[in-house]
Amino acid sequence: MSWVMLAGAIVAEVLGTVSLKISDGFSRVIPSILVVIGYAAAFVLLSMALKRGIPLGIAYGVWAAVGVALVALIGAVVFKEGLTWTQVGGLVLVAAGVAALEMGAAH
Repeated sequence: MSWVMLAGAIVAEVLGTVSLKISDGFSRVIPSILVVIGYAAAFVLLSMALKRGIPLGIAYGVWAAVGVALVALIGAVVFKEGLTWTQVGGLVLVAAGVAALEMGAAH
């Protein structure tokens, strides 16, 4: 259940971040509300995942890495922001770092 909470935190954070982009500097009401809801839900769900036993470093690493990857992909696909091979390589390195954190953790 803790990993479900973490997944929910990631989805909420991505929703908040994408909404931040479309809020146009908080000048659009609905996206601005979604920013607040998304980030609030992300922190609540992250705290619940931590309370249920996921170590802080692992939870935050996964949350940040998956969030960054999803936002970068959404930016490239939805907002046509592009994604260079160097950026893809950076995302792979971030994922490898999180995997190393998880593999190195005592279970």
